[in-house]
Amino acid sequence: MTTTDLARRVRTRIRDRGTLRDRVRVLEAEVQENRQLNRRIAELTDVVAELLVPLEARDHARVDEVLDRFRTGL
Repeated sequence: MTTTDLARRVRTRIRDRGTLRDRVRVLEAEVQENRQLNRRIAELTDVVAELLVPLEARDHARVDEVLDRFRTGL
């Protein structure tokens, strides 16, 4: 292997590391967004679960209370 070949390989590795760092940053941002979406889904699931019992019992006051709490949390 010549010095020129070695220099090219080193340069390529350095360039690839920068690309990998950029990709990791993008992936970390996407993971954070996914966490936020999962949290929101969990919150909505909790609201639906809280509404099912009062709706079944025809407790409209409790339904209104749960929905008001949900709307203020938006």
